Amino acid sequence: MLVLYKIVFLVFALFQNSIYGYFILIKTEKPQKRSSIHKDVSFFILEMNYLTHQLLNAEEINLIKKEVEEATQDWEDGKKTAGSHASMVKNNLQLNRNSEVSKKNSQLIHKKILSNQLIKSFSLPKIIHGIMFTKSSKNMNYGRHIDNPYMSSGRSDLSFTLSLTNKDLYGGGELIIETMNSEERFKLNAGEIIIYPSSYLHSVSKVINGERLVCVGWIESYVKSPVEREYLFDLDAGARGVLAKYGMSDEVDLIFKSYSNLLRILGN
Repeated sequence: MLVLYKIVFLVFALFQNSIYGYFILIKTEKPQKRSSIHKDVSFFILEMNYLTHQLLNAEEINLIKKEVEEATQDWEDGKKTAGSHASMVKNNLQLNRNSEVSKKNSQLIHKKILSNQLIKSFSLPKIIHGIMFTKSSKNMNYGRHIDNPYMSSGRSDLSFTLSLTNKDLYGGGELIIETMNSEERFKLNAGEIIIYPSSYLHSVSKVINGERLVCVGWIESYVKSPVEREYLFDLDAGARGVLAKYGMSDEVDLIFKSYSNLLRILGN
């Protein structure tokens, strides 16, 4: 009976708290006593609805980086794919999307994103689109802008940046994401991805030295609203936590049933 009370409390807590981050780690040993549902999540972010995660391993990073850097003839002015406003503040280079190197490595990244359970739970991807590789050398930057809501390849609900360069190999070049009340700056490790709502104003600060090489793209989600995606993400994380702690049960089945049916209602 006590276990049932704990399960009910955990589910209720999902609707009272925001959990941003990784799924509960499934462990075989006896769980320790904890006082907060947030402590059941291995990583969470308090203020802004975004996710960072290590997507690529060292071998994949080196392979992609080598191929895109060697395709010297396929790099072009980044303004070619920017909207009317963004083109006025964009100063970087991008790999031609129609080049064989770009197509091949875009497919690899597309596959890696779709096979990652954490990213799928956070973003609920319907279409992953617009993937391209960009680089910024000394004195290059990308000024403050908003991504186009609709592109020829799909709707932009979420934007992502995947770093192919270790953050200590270049100066400046921070990704700056703005909300109504805050400004966050990010420099990622090689192979690390950040996913955030496309509705945020953002920019890339001027590179002072070295070179910043990244892959960027967009996600059209099955659920448009970032608030509704957050509720579903919380519920999924909580359900997996209950499953990890107590195993399969009728209560866990009901939570997953509620999650699935909410997704049917909220999805498009």
